[in-house]
Amino acid sequence: MWNKVTEDIYYVGVNDHKIDLFEGQYIVPNGMAYNSYVVMDEKVTIFDTVDAKFTKEWMTNLSEVLGDREPDYLVVQHMEPDHSANIAHFADAYPNAKIVANAKTFAMIKQFFGTDYPDRQMVVKDGETLTTGTHTFTFVFAPMVHWPEVMVTYDAADKTLFSADAFGKFGALDVEEEWDCEARRYYIGIVGKYGMMVQMLLKKAAALDIQVICPLHGPVLKENLEHYLNLYHIWSSYDVESEGTVIAYTSVYGNTKKAVELLAEKLKEEGCPKVVVNDLARCDMAEAVEDAFRYGKMVLATTTYNAEIFPFMREFLADLVERGYQNRKIAFIENGSWAPQAAKIMKAAFEKSKNITYASQTVTLLSAMTPENEEQIARLAKEMK
Repeated sequence: MWNKVTEDIYYVGVNDHKIDLFEGQYIVPNGMAYNSYVVMDEKVTIFDTVDAKFTKEWMTNLSEVLGDREPDYLVVQHMEPDHSANIAHFADAYPNAKIVANAKTFAMIKQFFGTDYPDRQMVVKDGETLTTGTHTFTFVFAPMVHWPEVMVTYDAADKTLFSADAFGKFGALDVEEEWDCEARRYYIGIVGKYGMMVQMLLKKAAALDIQVICPLHGPVLKENLEHYLNLYHIWSSYDVESEGTVIAYTSVYGNTKKAVELLAEKLKEEGCPKVVVNDLARCDMAEAVEDAFRYGKMVLATTTYNAEIFPFMREFLADLVERGYQNRKIAFIENGSWAPQAAKIMKAAFEKSKNITYASQTVTLLSAMTPENEEQIARLAKEMK
C-alpha cells in the first residue's frame, strides 16, 4: 500500500501478518509494519527498504508512487534486515541511484551483500546535509538506538523526522490498537538497554522543529507529539510511568500462588492505585517485563528450585537487568520446603542495578502459608501499596 504523509512525502511500506514472533522472540498478534518512504522533489529520495518477504509488494509500491521517474537516492538509516533486506534489489532496479549512508552502515552493507557499492556511495557524517530541491535533509547519528550504525534524518522543509526504529511499535498498520502499550513493549524489549543513547537523541531532537515523525515501524505520528516525546523521555531515563505495584511470580504446587493472591487482595484494600499480577510461566514474558518498567514497585515471588530459583523467574530477572532496570522498590516472597534461598538469589540479581530499594519485609514460606505468613503479607502490603 502507499499513501501521502505530506504533499511531498509518501509512505510505501508493507504490513506483515505472516509473522508470529518478531526477532524470533516477541509475540506480535497483530503483525508488524515495515515502513519505507519516498520524498518527491527535484531529486527523488527513498528512505529505507523493507523485509525480504515483501520485495515484490514494496517494489510495486515504489513504482506506483514514482510513475515515470526514477529515484536519485536511497538513504539507509538502519541495517537490520527487516529494513535493509532489499538494498540489492533496489540497486539492481535503479542502477543510477546513489546510496546514502554513514561509514559504519557501508561496512554492514558489505557484510550482508558482499559489496558496499563503491561507485555509488555517498558517505555522510553526523550533521551533514543533502539538498534535493526544496527539501534539505540533515543526518543525525543515533548510535546504539539500537545498533551502532543508526542515524535519523530531519527534513527541514516538511519539519519531519525520519526516526529509524525510534518511536516504533509492534503491530501492522491495518489494525486499530492503542499506541502506548505496544510501543512500550517494543521500546523496552528492543531499545531499553540503551536509555542513555536515547536520551542523547532526544536532546538533539529538542533543538528541531518536529511536526511529523516517520518511524520504521508503526504509524506516522502527526498529532500530540509531546505525548510520544514525553513517554520516550520517561522510558529512556528509567523513570516511573504509572503508580502501582507489579507482582511477578512462579508457583509449582499453588502455595506461592496463594500468597500472591492474598498480597494482591491486601494491596487493593490498602488503596494501591494499580495491582498487576503476572504468572511468569503462563504470561507473555515481554508483557511482564513491560509492566516491571512501567510501575514503580515490584514484588517477586518464587520457589527455591535446584538450589537456585524457578527457571521462568530466572529468565525474567535476566531480562530486567539486561535492560537496565533501576529506580524501583522491590520486595520478595520465597518458598522452600527445605533450605529456602530464593530471596537471597533474587536480590543478588540486582547487585549492579542502580537506585534499587528493598522492602523491609521479606516473606518466607516453608511449603505452605501459615498465619504468621499472612500477617507478614499484610505488613508487606502496607509497605508496597
